[in-house]
Amino acid sequence: MDLIKLLCEEFSLKTFQVENTVKLIDEGNTIPFIARYRKEATGSLDDQVLRELSDRLSYLRNMEETREKIKKSIEEQGALTEELVAAIDAAATLTELDDIYRPYKKKRKTRASVAKEKGLEPLAQLIYEQSPDCSEPLTAAEEYINAELGVETAEDALAGAMDIIAEIISDDADVRKRMRFVCSAHGIITVKAAAEDVGVYEMYSDYSEPVSKIPDHRILAINRGEKEELLKVSVDFDRDKAMFIISKTHIKEGSPATATVKAAAEDAYTRLIFPSIEREIRAMLTERASASAIKVFSTNLKQLLMQPPVKDKVTLGLDPGYRTGCKVAVVDGTGKVLDTAVIYPVPPKSKVEEAKLIIKGLVKKHSVEVFAIGNGTASHETECFAAEVIRELDADVSYMVVSEAGASVYSASKLAAEEFPDYDVSLRSAVSIARRMQDPLAELVKIEPKAIGVGQYQHDMPQSQLNSALDGVVEACVNSVGVDLNTASVQLLSRVSGIGAAVAKNIVAYREENGRFSARTELKKVPKLGPKAFEQCAGFLKIAGGKNALDNTSVHPESYAAAEKLLKLCEYTRADIKNGTAKNISERVALRGNSETAEELGIGLPTLEDIVKELERPGRDPRDELPPPMLRQDVMSMEDLKPGMKLKGTVRNVIDFGAFVDIGVHQDGLVHISRITDRYIKHPSEVLKVGDIVNVYVLSVDVGKKRISLSIKEPQEV
Repeated sequence: MDLIKLLCEEFSLKTFQVENTVKLIDEGNTIPFIARYRKEATGSLDDQVLRELSDRLSYLRNMEETREKIKKSIEEQGALTEELVAAIDAAATLTELDDIYRPYKKKRKTRASVAKEKGLEPLAQLIYEQSPDCSEPLTAAEEYINAELGVETAEDALAGAMDIIAEIISDDADVRKRMRFVCSAHGIITVKAAAEDVGVYEMYSDYSEPVSKIPDHRILAINRGEKEELLKVSVDFDRDKAMFIISKTHIKEGSPATATVKAAAEDAYTRLIFPSIEREIRAMLTERASASAIKVFSTNLKQLLMQPPVKDKVTLGLDPGYRTGCKVAVVDGTGKVLDTAVIYPVPPKSKVEEAKLIIKGLVKKHSVEVFAIGNGTASHETECFAAEVIRELDADVSYMVVSEAGASVYSASKLAAEEFPDYDVSLRSAVSIARRMQDPLAELVKIEPKAIGVGQYQHDMPQSQLNSALDGVVEACVNSVGVDLNTASVQLLSRVSGIGAAVAKNIVAYREENGRFSARTELKKVPKLGPKAFEQCAGFLKIAGGKNALDNTSVHPESYAAAEKLLKLCEYTRADIKNGTAKNISERVALRGNSETAEELGIGLPTLEDIVKELERPGRDPRDELPPPMLRQDVMSMEDLKPGMKLKGTVRNVIDFGAFVDIGVHQDGLVHISRITDRYIKHPSEVLKVGDIVNVYVLSVDVGKKRISLSIKEPQEV
């Protein structure tokens, strides 16, 4: 199989793009490095396409290995023919390969294998041929009675022969392929209640939907209900259609043996083929739904990680709680902990005035500018308390409710214990909540991605696939933003292209022993950071205020000579880059001609464009170009909401059937997919992303069930 040609067709790419990408991957280059610094080679493919191409390459190479193993195995059995080789080479999926290999695979003990041990294979072949002049099967079976082998009667012999015929039919790769296709197109998923009270699965207690139309989120829902033993799930398929497919290949009319083969075919379908096809269809649906859910999770995670930071603000983090109190931590603009406290502003202790005095004291002492409030238990009451304190303060202070998903996981981790050995678990959470607002990316990389909670059914996903996808998202985000080499944590550094956990620890250890890095080239002195690792990571690690102004950009050291030459051509110096006064390099390059300038510098046009962007805005953070997060100074409750009210909210989660929006009442409201826009969309992510600030209209409020229905459409369109 020509893998390059196949990948070109599947991804609609040019040959050079695929050839170069495969070569770069095989040479050990990371996806972020290839995406950023090898654009000329790949035709500027982005990291998402590169990851998909890399995954598909691995799958196809695995298929090639499997093809060769199957050929070798069948050849060793002396059964490999030109037709089989052609069929194996033409198989497009691992499932098709498995179908072809099925008759030659070593099987566990089956009814057919037992019958073969009793010497009944010749009888089975005689009946299966369905010759017009053959004798009646039962009569033919009399010759195979053998008490020593356990064949006591002709009926026993015939039953054994039918078991062998059933397996022959079941092992037909073409029948299975067609059956799988037709059942996928015309089968019905049927769900029934498996208990008197199915709870949240009530809508599925008597439910059916075509296999070809069932949405991914329903597949995951019924799978979970089945796992909890509250639902029974099956695939229904027209038996007559199935038998027609089998009969076309295996039944010959006009023979005394025809009826016997038909009976064996019925048995093959009922006992062997359909249960297998049903499992495959369920697995296929689950795989598809999981892939879709992982994609949604990945998209949401990327948008959450890339939320604009609230930079350089002294922040007071509040980790709400009832009985154990609300934990408080004040951190400076860099995230350094300045102070901690515990207050009891909510029941059962309700020491409101005392809590106000403590918070006001901390605000004045440390010039706090913003509060970050965790959205967990007692969050709404704490938010009301914070809003009241802000009203009473003679200062410009605002607050933001921050998702604390995964905060408890982090605060109880070994990492948190190492970072804050003098604080208890809850105070660590308060620090994490404050830092999440200051720099979501830097703080959230400390938490297992799936614990961040911006998806659906994450615990039902294939965990290796989920972890791989989410790790890829974190890696892409970290490298997209870049990392300050002199302040980054081990966790942040370990996500940088070419750097693993061990090297990240070595970087921090070197920094602690030798002081700040003054140049990227110093990285070469870090133990275990060799030339290849330096090539992969250097462009993503920035040094503010270092010896070389280019070290505070994403220009790769391999392009420093070209960057220096470009500065000279545009009549600028490194000092201009450091001072941020080289604002119009792009205009000067345009006057000279982009292509002409790239040629003069000996670099490609994409590299030139990237260098120009970096020189004009050294130390730039792509997150700064996004709308800032929404800060509040007052609070509402669900009881304040009325249908028709227009509010501003923040999208917290995007799922298959809609989006959850935080409108400042503690309980997120749901915007159903049908209420997002007046045009048809397949998925809410086509319009919304996590962190978006949107205007919404209240449709209905159910305080008892804590449900809020919202719409982004104008009221008259609802």
